Amino acid sequence: MNPDVWMLCAAYLIDRVVGDPRCLPHPVTVIGWFIARLERLIRLAVRQERHLKAAGLLLPLLIVSGSWAAVWLLLWGAEMISQWLAWALSAWLISTTIAVKGLAEAGMRIRRDLADKDLPRARRSLSMVVGRDTENLDEAEICRGAVETVAENIVDAIVSPLFYAAIGGAPLAMAYRAVNTLDSMVGYKNERYRNLGFASARLDDIANYIPARLTALLLVAASRMRGLDWRQCWRIIKRDAHLHPSPNSGLPEAGVAGALGIQLGGRNTYQGVVSERARLGDSHRPLHPGDIDETVRLMHLVALLSLILFTGILLLPVWD
Repeated sequence: MNPDVWMLCAAYLIDRVVGDPRCLPHPVTVIGWFIARLERLIRLAVRQERHLKAAGLLLPLLIVSGSWAAVWLLLWGAEMISQWLAWALSAWLISTTIAVKGLAEAGMRIRRDLADKDLPRARRSLSMVVGRDTENLDEAEICRGAVETVAENIVDAIVSPLFYAAIGGAPLAMAYRAVNTLDSMVGYKNERYRNLGFASARLDDIANYIPARLTALLLVAASRMRGLDWRQCWRIIKRDAHLHPSPNSGLPEAGVAGALGIQLGGRNTYQGVVSERARLGDSHRPLHPGDIDETVRLMHLVALLSLILFTGILLLPVWD
């Protein structure tokens, strides 16, 4: 059997069981450190705002290629010592690019706060995973924020890293994580990052394009397996996904909205500034805490289906 199959399965299990323990260094922290330092150097060297778009090309060029090269060299050195060491290191590195356990824990932490009727604590828990203002949100809006966060991150926290690990191993999975980290740090459309982060944001859109569409199909399958409205899931994806400002995030959010029979999107506030997002899905009923449970279950099932899909592809004779 293709050893990459075992490596991918091992990485998935490591994440499900161990997750990202705080006692261990996380590669994303290192990537983030280099992004911050490189941004500072670029801003010191380029004083005129109109030149920042061209200078911003250095961020994805150096950070993404550097992440790939660093992991490749690390594994090459490990293989000089032992193939088993290189295999184990690869599995661990891939596991750090996946966040099934972390995403589920973030959603369920909010769910437990709501079950305890502790809205202030639920708002604080939500504020740790979203950028919107949460201080005045009611229960339904907290639920919406949690569902949207879990749904959106199915792509970049699960399906995309598994996809790139399947086709390029740990180096490509880490390169993808570098792309995603760049987008989360500099890929904003505000005054500060409109030019500097343009290339990073576009690269993230490109990197997630195929995985996001695979996620939409897997969500339809998962909805059917969960006994949810899979036809509505597919209909809302086709009808509403393109309304989302992201070319990729709208797919999982629309799919979850359709499967659960809820409406996502609407009014958010960021540092006091109101932002209206397109509404995805039909408002058949208000959101409630049980929607977080069901979204997490869908996320787990999509993660498992994506693992089966990618390992199945690796088992095809063409990969031998």
